[in-house]
Amino acid sequence: MPKTLLSALACAVLLSACGPAMTKPEQSEPAPAPAAPSRGSCDATKAQSFVGQKGSADVQEQARSASGASMARTLQPGQPITKEFNGERLNLYVDEANTITRINCG
Repeated sequence: MPKTLLSALACAVLLSACGPAMTKPEQSEPAPAPAAPSRGSCDATKAQSFVGQKGSADVQEQARSASGASMARTLQPGQPITKEFNGERLNLYVDEANTITRINCG
């Protein structure tokens, strides 16, 4: 074999060692399924007595506690809101006079 052919062959062998190994992929456990949306413990029926009251931080907290929700928010007319459902959140809707007009979970 000529020296150039032998050199080329040696280079090819050395370069092939630098590439990724072609092995069979490992068998692993399947990834866990994504968590289902939280259904939560919010029960808006238990907070309906707050409809008609003036919205305030104190009333919001009382309504949250009565409903069993872990969080609450007061929503003003025309206020942009997120649409994702959160079963642990209480929503208090107020009118222009800051009177609670509607309460629901989500």
